[in-house]
Amino acid sequence: MYKLFITLFALLIPALAARAAQPDLIVYADYLLTMEADAPVIEDAAVVIAGDKILAVGRRETIDQQYIAPKSISGRGRVVLPGLINGHTHTSMTLFRGMVDDLDLMTWLNDYVFPMEGRFVTPGFVTTGTTLACWEMIRGGTTTFVDMYFYPDQIAEVVDTCGLRAVVAAPHIDYPSPGFEGWDDSFAAARDFVERWQGKHPRVTPAYAPHAPYTVSPEHLQATVEAAGESGALISMHLAEAPAETAFISKNYQTSPVKHVAGLGMYEQKLIAAHMVQLDSADIALTAEAGVGAIHNPTSNMKLGAGISPVPAMLAAGVNVGLGTDGAASNNDLDMWEEVRMAALLHKLANGDPTALPARQALAMATRTGAAAIRMSDSIGQLQVGMQADLIQLDLGKTQHQPLYDVVSHLVYMLDASDVVTTVVAGKVLMEDRQINTIDEAALRRDVAGASAKIRAALAAKDSSS
Repeated sequence: MYKLFITLFALLIPALAARAAQPDLIVYADYLLTMEADAPVIEDAAVVIAGDKILAVGRRETIDQQYIAPKSISGRGRVVLPGLINGHTHTSMTLFRGMVDDLDLMTWLNDYVFPMEGRFVTPGFVTTGTTLACWEMIRGGTTTFVDMYFYPDQIAEVVDTCGLRAVVAAPHIDYPSPGFEGWDDSFAAARDFVERWQGKHPRVTPAYAPHAPYTVSPEHLQATVEAAGESGALISMHLAEAPAETAFISKNYQTSPVKHVAGLGMYEQKLIAAHMVQLDSADIALTAEAGVGAIHNPTSNMKLGAGISPVPAMLAAGVNVGLGTDGAASNNDLDMWEEVRMAALLHKLANGDPTALPARQALAMATRTGAAAIRMSDSIGQLQVGMQADLIQLDLGKTQHQPLYDVVSHLVYMLDASDVVTTVVAGKVLMEDRQINTIDEAALRRDVAGASAKIRAALAAKDSSS
């Protein structure tokens, strides 16, 4: 009898301990992807959340036997997976969406973007543009983004309010920019931003953002390297983005953009390198060896005619490659599902090989390997016990979604942002049944209308004077 009692007690301990953990939320799914490497799809599953972390992942039957939560979200006709990670964007540029299209990178930047930024970008502009971007990302299932734009304090405050997770990178450049006369004051402000925010907010990670090797001198890039090295902060930077950049670096420094910044110590830091289009085999090997995260922006690169990033070669070399939308001025949206699909298709075409970038690998670039590229693989990008509770649900129940044979295939080649129904970040439900809880949409639309009216008038004046 005593042995039987001990056996029964031992069996009850895990269940009692699980209930003592006091879960706050259970999210169910007909299909669940943890996005762990080689992990199978789990059918009729659930994720248990306590606070901001994942408490359990498994089959519904097992979860329901062990956990009771005050709130649950139905999974009928739905798939659950980690929230998507946008590894490179400029959120406030949503207010420049469609401002000017079909130009090469340097004409687009020098003739339109830089002048319009100098004229219109203010703290209020950044707050409105970032809020619009966050609304779009929550609606489309992006839970983490890496931003690079002016007035980073305003960006961080919007992130705090809306509930998303972000790396907020403070830009510094050798030329006048919104709020700054040049390098000295922009770099000083970036250092101050990083010092004030580092380790102070669970969802905001500050970073340095030297614009690019063609807009920041070698001496100033080394200053960024030194500052980041002292603080352990991340660096986000445009690198090897377009033929014009490659030509500039070759002419002035007789090397490639990658070798140029690596020689300045940038590759010894926690670098997130955006675009990475113009790379040779030596650049790829150097990037892999240094552990630099590369962010692929297929739609933006195609639109600006910048070229095709050698993503399959980077992946084969062991580079952590993530995906990004770039800003809405050069995309023209922040839809990460579009980037996943474009990446999968583009590299099949470019390599003449339908196996060049399989669907599951493309999806991993927006989740697991994207998290590794931005140095957050220990907390996001997969649904594992103890990791941050950042997850999304998509609806599989529309007529056009039938029949369903392969969930991963549907996610990459069929579903889109409009199919996202639930977005959860750090255990907080930001959107449920397609209703966003953390942003006042009506007020946002009024603010956007006011800001865009000024830009529209400036464009009309420019056209009439030309």
